[in-house]
Amino acid sequence: MNKYALTFVHVACALALLIVACSNPVKSKLQGNWKSKDGSVKLNITEKGFSMDDGEAIDEDYFIKGDTICTSFQGNQPYTKFVVQKMDDHYLKLMGPDSVAVEYSK
Repeated sequence: MNKYALTFVHVACALALLIVACSNPVKSKLQGNWKSKDGSVKLNITEKGFSMDDGEAIDEDYFIKGDTICTSFQGNQPYTKFVVQKMDDHYLKLMGPDSVAVEYSK
């Protein structure tokens, strides 16, 4: 009986760790329509797409690695990297590939 309880505890802990590791709260905070502070750039982030509308909107694939958003057009490399400097529910500050930080709000 003691072996079953110990096995159950290990399986329950492993399942809890797996659930926490597979969830990505940062990605869900990023999703939505963002507008730059000066209103010139609109950023739309969905579950599968990243599009920045600064004249022409091109939907790109993206993934998140640490505090960096890597985008690519149809999976092609090299990736365009955007560094998230600060983020909350209604504010986003991204540093683009040209090392210029842009502030967005929802």
